[in-house]
Amino acid sequence: MDQNRARELLRAEREDLQRLLRSNETIADEDLHSLDGPGDEVDVGQELTAEANDNAVVGNLRTRLDAIDRALARIEVGTYGKSVLSGKPIPDERLEADPAAELTIEEARARR
Repeated sequence: MDQNRARELLRAEREDLQRLLRSNETIADEDLHSLDGPGDEVDVGQELTAEANDNAVVGNLRTRLDAIDRALARIEVGTYGKSVLSGKPIPDERLEADPAAELTIEEARARR
């Protein structure tokens, strides 16, 4: 994949993720403040479950953001498009589907 195209795709996804992360962190903060008020045990349980779900979403967004940052760093050092495990080329079709891909399909399947 052309590195300029990869950089463009990664930066666009990074912006989207940062926007989602800010939004979800705001929601998580609002949920935390709602725990301050009176309520019964069911309400508190539901609120804690919602908070755990929000935290999971935020964690997933941060994980993806880290993967994108690693891909952008690989572009800068000239190793983008190669497996971080074996150094084998990652097919353009895979990089189009996931510009932050770090492994070939075969390597990713073997890691499952």
